[in-house]
Amino acid sequence: MADKIDKKTVTEVAAYARGIHMSPRKVRLVVDLLRGLPAPRALARLQFVTKKAVIPVRKLIQSAVANASHNFQIESERLFVKNFTVDGGPAQKRFKPRAQGRAFPIRRPSSNLNLILGVSEKPLVPKIEIKARPAAADVKDLKKEETKPKAPKEETEQKQQAPQKGWQRWFGRKGRIATKDIKGKKYASFDRRGGE
Repeated sequence: MADKIDKKTVTEVAAYARGIHMSPRKVRLVVDLLRGLPAPRALARLQFVTKKAVIPVRKLIQSAVANASHNFQIESERLFVKNFTVDGGPAQKRFKPRAQGRAFPIRRPSSNLNLILGVSEKPLVPKIEIKARPAAADVKDLKKEETKPKAPKEETEQKQQAPQKGWQRWFGRKGRIATKDIKGKKYASFDRRGGE
């Protein structure tokens, strides 16, 4: 009976991470951003968070999604973050020697992460289809189709000869005064090394 699990009866999928070497307070900053989001959107949001706690949180979400797809054949588009808690784990106790024979305690905290993904009846996020890369012969055909005929030279010359407006008359197109030295070379007012 345990082998035959109906997809409709499964409403939650859980995953846990124990003994993460980070303070629970720091991990909660990341976890608080994800509650209630669909699983694919939660993973997408983690790409733009610059915290060290993102790494174990992302792994835990991926593990929960893998549990759902492998154990219960549930698509990731139907999963959402129902409950995500971070509890304090055991702290490593160390001592740092200080002056006059004293010893100052150092606590290295750890975190326990508990994730529960809820299962919705309908997909919450549209399914993204990843297309396979085309073969080398197809790529050449695509490049030929994409190439556009070049515009005639007359049109490009007319665009370059368009009258300059306002400050461009005084400073030129690139924002600097183009002048010539004695030998006839052009240079900018701040750059006398020569050039065009």
